[in-house]
Amino acid sequence: MDEQFWDEMYRSRDQVFSGNPNGVLVTEVTALAPGQALDVGCGEGADALWLARRGWHVTAVDISRTALKRAATTDVDMTGRVAWAHADLTTASPPARAFDLVSVQYFPLPRRPGHSALRRLLAAVAPGGTLLIGSHDLADHPPGHDHDFDPGDYYQPDEIARLLDDDWTILINETRPRTAPAPEGTHHVNDVVLRAQRLR
Repeated sequence: MDEQFWDEMYRSRDQVFSGNPNGVLVTEVTALAPGQALDVGCGEGADALWLARRGWHVTAVDISRTALKRAATTDVDMTGRVAWAHADLTTASPPARAFDLVSVQYFPLPRRPGHSALRRLLAAVAPGGTLLIGSHDLADHPPGHDHDFDPGDYYQPDEIARLLDDDWTILINETRPRTAPAPEGTHHVNDVVLRAQRLR
């Protein structure tokens, strides 16, 4: 799942996703006071724009330049509130302790030696800030459905929860029904949600 893979996916259709913010984000963030947010794997930008319209200043990062260009064309009313950034967050380091919210929605974060990529994302959360991860429930993923994708190669929210130390408090770690229909061609009916707050 490199840059070429994602660019080709976005180029294959005029619009890949619904244009609506992810339900996990809406449910968990609506009541939070706005601040600085990092949208990890922002895609076509629906989450970033939803946050910006609620007063957040958003750094929206994606590996696909095609997705970022598409997102930026919908940014007409949010000038100055969203910074669209091209980066591979499996290797790049976001600013440390800089974000009141780090949102990771359905982002396939691959395992790395020493959990290096994951630790860089965790480090980006400011003291008092929120880590929010939404993922598909692997129980909804039929065995052998996608031979090119091995879920075991990627972190799951519960595993990330177990890696958090005493600097964190876990607020939510659960599986729940999706608030929106599953994407076309998929079987996802449940979301796995991790919400944690950095204490210091």
